[in-house]
Amino acid sequence: MANHKATKKDTRQANKRRERNRYHGKTTRNAMRDLLALSSAEEAGEKLPKVVAMLDKLAKRNVIHKNKASNLKSALAKNVNNLSKVVEAVAAKPKTTKKAAPKKGKK
Repeated sequence: MANHKATKKDTRQANKRRERNRYHGKTTRNAMRDLLALSSAEEAGEKLPKVVAMLDKLAKRNVIHKNKASNLKSALAKNVNNLSKVVEAVAAKPKTTKKAAPKKGKK
C-alpha cells in the first residue's frame, strides 16, 4: 500500500482513468460489433461515422494505438462498402426465365 499522500492520490486517479478507459473501450467494441451485424447498407452508412469518431477518441486518449484505430476504421469502412456492393448486385441481378426443353423426336 502507498504511504505518501501524493502516491495514494495517484493510485486513485489511475484507477479512475482505468475504469473510464475500460468503459469507453467496451462501448466502442460493442458499437463495432453492432455495425458489423447490420445487413442494411443505409443503416451501416449512417452508423459508421459515429463508430469512427469513437475510435478516434480512443486513439487520442491513448487507450488504443493510433495505428490500431486506423486499421479498425479501414476494416469497418471496407465492410460497409462491401454491404452496399452486395445490395447493388442483388438489385441489379437480372431475372432469368426458364427455357423450355427441346422436344425429343426421332432422328
